[in-house]
Amino acid sequence: MKHSIIKDVFFDLDHTLWDFDKNSELTFETIFNRNHPAIETKEFIEKYVPINQACWKLYQYDKISHEELRYKRLKHSFDALNYTISDEEIESIAQEYIQLLPENNHLFDGTFEVLDYLNQKYKLHIITNGFAEVQFKKLNNSNIGSYFQTITNSEMAGVKKPNPIIFEYALDLAKANKENSVMIGDCIEADVQGALDAGLDAIFFNESNVPVEQNIKQVNHLLELKKYL
Repeated sequence: MKHSIIKDVFFDLDHTLWDFDKNSELTFETIFNRNHPAIETKEFIEKYVPINQACWKLYQYDKISHEELRYKRLKHSFDALNYTISDEEIESIAQEYIQLLPENNHLFDGTFEVLDYLNQKYKLHIITNGFAEVQFKKLNNSNIGSYFQTITNSEMAGVKKPNPIIFEYALDLAKANKENSVMIGDCIEADVQGALDAGLDAIFFNESNVPVEQNIKQVNHLLELKKYL
């Protein structure tokens, strides 16, 4: 069933439009091939992905800082691999990772098609918890930045999703009304429940097809958004 009152569509970026996992793995592969050839990237990624998710959750709720996030997700991953590495080397990798990550710009299948479709009918926006400088590079390097009229990140808003303040900030920036807005993202807690609690509608991008409550609107592929919008 399509929405008739929606005027503004807000997207998350990482894991929703921009394929973070694929781009991240390619970035680590480049770094390890240069400086740490003994590390098998696939083995590292198996450890890193859940550790990174756990660290981001702590960061999301202000339990660790930006700097702690960048350090701990690497330190804990190397520890899990029993790979000996100095703090100085970890800091070097953390810096190189942030620099190189936006150079890999794989998007989820259907991204351009769905943005072209939605752009004719709605005003499009981004709300992201990612770091401002890196997120702007991702948007521009992947050639999707021009689709979005506003971009709200957690550094601008001073809080992170699911805090309702970031949604209020994004709505004000977009000159949008919550009653006429929908949020689309991959995280039930931050994107979907966060938006619903802030008074927006929400659609869950469930690319991994995880079980969710029946009342949650969801799509498994971006092009399925056409059935809602």
